Amino acid sequence: MPAEGAIDSTEMDAALSEHWWAAVASITRRTGDLEIAEDAVQEACAAAVAQWPRDGIPPNPRAWLITTAWHKAVDLMRRDALRVAREAEAAQELTETATARGASLSGLAGTPGPYAPTGPGKGQVGEDELALIFACCHPALDPAVRIGLTLHAVCGLRTDEIAAAFVVPEPTMAQRLVRAKRKIRQAGIPLTVPGPEALAERLNAVLRVVYLVFTQGHRSTGAAGAGLIRADLCDQAIGLARQLRLVLPGEPEVTGLLALLLLTNARRAARTRPDGSLILLADQDRTLWDEAEIAEGEQLVESALRSGRPGPYQLQAAIAACHSTAPSAQQTDWREIAALYRELARHEPTAVVMANMAVAVAMAENPESGLAILDRLAAEGRLERWPQLHIARAELLRRLARREEAAAGYELALAAGLPAAERDFITARMEETVTG
Repeated sequence: MPAEGAIDSTEMDAALSEHWWAAVASITRRTGDLEIAEDAVQEACAAAVAQWPRDGIPPNPRAWLITTAWHKAVDLMRRDALRVAREAEAAQELTETATARGASLSGLAGTPGPYAPTGPGKGQVGEDELALIFACCHPALDPAVRIGLTLHAVCGLRTDEIAAAFVVPEPTMAQRLVRAKRKIRQAGIPLTVPGPEALAERLNAVLRVVYLVFTQGHRSTGAAGAGLIRADLCDQAIGLARQLRLVLPGEPEVTGLLALLLLTNARRAARTRPDGSLILLADQDRTLWDEAEIAEGEQLVESALRSGRPGPYQLQAAIAACHSTAPSAQQTDWREIAALYRELARHEPTAVVMANMAVAVAMAENPESGLAILDRLAAEGRLERWPQLHIARAELLRRLARREEAAAGYELALAAGLPAAERDFITARMEETVTG
C-alpha cells in the first residue's frame, strides 16, 4: 500500500477526470436526477481526494467512484422527503441489476465494495454515458445551454470555467445549468439512447454540440487579454468525439467529425506567436503542425467517405485535409476545396458555408468572383453581425487595391466583435491598408 503522499496529484486528478462522465451517467440513470448525480459524484471525488493519498488509487477507480457516489446519492435523496419514491425505485432497480448478475449488495452497505458498473472498461463509453450526452443535447433544452450542460455533466468542467469560456458571470451560468438539469427531471427527458428511428436526428444535435465545444476552444471568445485558443475545450471535444466513435463506429458523420477536429487541432501550435498574436494559415510554420494528428485525421476522413454516405462533417474534414496535405500555402488545391464547398452547400445551404465557398472561389479563380458571392450575402443582411464575412470582403477588396472599401470592411468586423488576438490583428491590418 502506498505511503501517504506517494500518489502524484496529477495522476489522481486524471483518474477522477477520466471516470467523471461514467459516474455521473450511472448515478443519473439510477436516480433519474442529474442534479443529485452531479452533487453525489462531486462528493465522491472529495472522498477520493481525502482517501486515495492514504490508501492508494483503487484497482478499479471507476467502480469505486460509482459505488461511493451511489452512497452519497442515497444519502442526498433520504434527506429530501419529496424524493422518497424515487429512492425506492432506484434501490429496486439496483437490486434487480445485482440479482441479474448474481451479485451481492453487501458491497453497497458499507465502504465501497467490488461493484462492477455496467458497460465497457477504461477508456470506453457505455450505454449510460451515451444516454447522458443525448439527454444533455435533447431538443427540449435551450440550444444555448446544451454546450454548457455537456461541459459540466459530461466533461466535468466547473461552473466558473464554463462561465469564463462564454464570457458570462458565474451566477448566470450556474442558474442556466440548474434550470436545464431541473427541466430534464421535470419534463421526463428519457436517459436512454434513442432508437434507430430517432437516432439520426438526435445524433446530429449531439455532434453539433461537440463541434461547438471545439469551436469555442479553437477560437475562444474569452475576456480581453485571454488567448485565442482554449486548449482544454479543444481537448475535451476531441475526447468526446473519440468516445462517440467507439460506440457508433458505423456512423460516418461521427468519424468525419473526429477527423475534422484532429485536422484542425493539428495546426494549434502554429496559430499564434508567443505573445498570443494571430498567424494566418498561409503564414504558419508548417513544421509546427502535428503530423500524427494529421495522419490520423486523413485516415479517418478517407474511411468515412468510403461509406458512400457523405455529410457535412465528412466534407469539412476533406477540406481541412486539403490544407493539411499541401506542402505550402501556394500549393494548396483551391479548386478541389471550392468543389468540396459546393458539395457542402448542397448538404448545408447556409450563408456561412456560402461565405467560405466564396473565399475558396476567389483563391481558385479570381478575387472578383469570390467578392460577387460575398456582396450578395452582405446585401441579404443575414451575416451582418458575423465578423468573418466583413474580414473576407475586406481581404478581397485589399487584393483588388480598393483600399478605402477594405478599411471600411475591417471596421465593420471590429464593430461586430472579435477575440482579443483577432482584434489586434485586424486593427493592424486596417492600419496597413490605410497607410498603403
